[in-house]
Amino acid sequence: MTTFKISPPLRGDGRGKYRINIVGNSGSGKTTLGGELATILDVPFIQLDVLFWKPGWEQTPNDELREKVVKAINETDKGWIVDGNYQRRIGTIIEDNATDVIWLDPPLLLYLPHQVVKKCFKKKREEEKYRLEGIHVGGNRRRIGGWGSELQVWKDSVREMVTMEL
Repeated sequence: MTTFKISPPLRGDGRGKYRINIVGNSGSGKTTLGGELATILDVPFIQLDVLFWKPGWEQTPNDELREKVVKAINETDKGWIVDGNYQRRIGTIIEDNATDVIWLDPPLLLYLPHQVVKKCFKKKREEEKYRLEGIHVGGNRRRIGGWGSELQVWKDSVREMVTMEL
């Protein structure tokens, strides 16, 4: 009989530090999960939308946004949680520094009304699917397919993992 080692919910850097990028379509729950994980792991939560949008819905130029992001992720040695994907604007700086990439991919019907307004659900989902195609056990990328029990089980396993590390 073969015994399989169960992959931990987060990979981290092997020294108890977690740099997590949460990606997914608009309305998929990135900000909610990011806030919860930041609390569980006691690390800063960096919201890319907050760094990108200036007052009056003015967009931050790409070079300035990249500087803000680099500063934010380098301000702490504890680790961080970043929600969102501005790769077209800032390149792969977040992904390149992340120990874990979490793709929230809930069923379409759960967030369809929000996506119809944004008119971009298929394109963004296909981009994430292509980018994260190489997800495998033990890697730093994980797809979570729903808001319900699958996400809750994963969050509970993160809490358990942190408790065991203390």
